[in-house]
Amino acid sequence: MSSPIEDVGNGDLEKGLATRTPSQNPLAETPMSQSPSSANAPALVLSNSGKRIDQAGKKKYVKKVTGRLNDTELHLAAQKGDLAAVMQILKDIDSQMVGTLTGADFDQEVAEIRASVVNEVNELGETALYAAAEKGHIDVVNELLKYANKETLTKKNRCMFDPLHIAVTQGHHAIVQVLLDHDPGLSKTIGPSNATPLVTAASRGHTAVVNELLSKDCSLLEVSRSNGKNALHLAARQGHVDIVEALLDKDPQLARRTDKKGQTALHMAVKGVNSEVVRLLLEADAAIVMLPDKFGSTALHVATRKKRAKIVNELLRLPDTHVNALTRDHKTALDIAEDLPLSEESSDIKECLCHYGAVRANELNQPRDELRKTVTQIKNDVHFQLEQTKRTNKNVYGIAKELRKLHREGINNATNSVTVVAVLFATVAFAAIFTVPGGDKDDGRACGCEQCFF
Repeated sequence: MSSPIEDVGNGDLEKGLATRTPSQNPLAETPMSQSPSSANAPALVLSNSGKRIDQAGKKKYVKKVTGRLNDTELHLAAQKGDLAAVMQILKDIDSQMVGTLTGADFDQEVAEIRASVVNEVNELGETALYAAAEKGHIDVVNELLKYANKETLTKKNRCMFDPLHIAVTQGHHAIVQVLLDHDPGLSKTIGPSNATPLVTAASRGHTAVVNELLSKDCSLLEVSRSNGKNALHLAARQGHVDIVEALLDKDPQLARRTDKKGQTALHMAVKGVNSEVVRLLLEADAAIVMLPDKFGSTALHVATRKKRAKIVNELLRLPDTHVNALTRDHKTALDIAEDLPLSEESSDIKECLCHYGAVRANELNQPRDELRKTVTQIKNDVHFQLEQTKRTNKNVYGIAKELRKLHREGINNATNSVTVVAVLFATVAFAAIFTVPGGDKDDGRACGCEQCFF
């Protein structure tokens, strides 16, 4: 019974790991011109599990590498764009499996081994497909896609790049097109900092790649990086006019989207030097010129701070621009300009700002202080009037109370007077009842006979 560990060339394969002697050149271990199935080479196929298939069809576990990053022969062939070598490596799998299995089992086993070989990664986590996509070898990419599975297409290296992302980064439009045709869902994969392929292409300025991605899926416009910046933010910052125009054509409202700092694409554009990008954004929505970020800075403040004299002049021409807008730390654009080191650009900016009526923040606050004093005086006067009214109401209430008291006393006096008169009348009437006409003498003589009346 043979041992599962065998010698391959001069390598020590103890525990399944091949170690090179110091005099060996790692890049010369397996020359690319030499077929693995030739008479002078061991019949060996590598997979990501380390499977070795010998001519007897017996699987043995070894780890054979070439190159300083543990690249396989397929990696090196893909990096060089050697299509013939790639095809030969994959073809030799058939010849090594002849006589081991038949029919469907044979086809299935060969397919599994090829998928393992294509899916093999080096120390950086890169597959042969990744290497071919990075270098722009479209023929090799097409060949490897025949044997690639979903894992191969989406496998990321240590930098979180997959084959599509690296092709987008390098601007290989044809390879991007081939990969998307093979699997349209790849456009939604994300790379470092949650960046989609569209965000990466826009930041790199690859217009053809951007258009290709937009033609496959416009919903990519809604996806932002982890810091909130979308494709328009990055394209505007880098001054990629064609890409900015393409993105705004798809969605003009994209100009109003903000990142986690509250910055619009205009905030990013004024940091650069391309006034054409600024013009495109303002044509899409002129009102964004007054949108502040979370620090209260408008595009004018940012352009002034970055010493972009031409862009400052462009912004001040807009009627919507408020030249004396204040930041959260209470600074106008002129305050920012005066804090800049003396230079031709800063002088031009200050001259331009003053031409459009810019003032310092302390000058801007003087009328406000006067207005505040006036409002305070009015408030005090109103308070005094209210106090006076309150006192007047109190006095009126006292007078009304006195009048009611006098009224009650008058009624009581009138009642008493009437009572007295009534008593007098009653007394007279009572006396009249008991008074006899002619007096009360009863001697028989007339009372009036002793007097002479005429």
